[in-house]
Amino acid sequence: MTIITLLLAALAGYLFGAIPFGIVMAKVFGLGDLRAIGSGNIGATNVLRTGNKLAAFLTLILDAGKAGIAVLLAGALFGELAGLVAGLAAFVGHCYPVWLGFKGGKGVATFFGLIFAACWPVGLAAGATWLVIAALSRYSSLSALIASALAPVYAAALGGTLMVPFLIILALLIFWRHTENIQRLLKGTEGKIGSK
Repeated sequence: MTIITLLLAALAGYLFGAIPFGIVMAKVFGLGDLRAIGSGNIGATNVLRTGNKLAAFLTLILDAGKAGIAVLLAGALFGELAGLVAGLAAFVGHCYPVWLGFKGGKGVATFFGLIFAACWPVGLAAGATWLVIAALSRYSSLSALIASALAPVYAAALGGTLMVPFLIILALLIFWRHTENIQRLLKGTEGKIGSK
């Protein structure tokens, strides 16, 4: 493993992660410019605001898949560390895509795609956390925040020690990308799942 290899894995992961599948799906389904709809975000949640559930589902799968594929391909070619570097870079690419002036999504689907590919037991634990918090609170953002915060703990407990520093960085980025959501949660004005 060399620095050059890790840099190449990071570059490839970033470029793959920067593909704005939400915008692609919005165009394919004739939904207009996603950046002018709802929150202006490019993720699956905003695609869902168009009312097209299939487009939102495909966006979710593709956004998760691009990080998962980055992890698996780089991991198979160059080892686990390169896979994690590529996955982290794909996450950054989704949040800050060069093609869109570095204005991307919040990275939740991409985060889950990464951890499921890197270590599926950690992915299952984090996914279960998201589902439980979502069921109890009906806040998607709160569910993502808690799941991402606990993911490094799950990795440490389940033996994915190499993942821990990457998951800490990912959690910090997710909290940063959800700054406005956190403010609305504190004020009690955050929209709930299923609310109009």
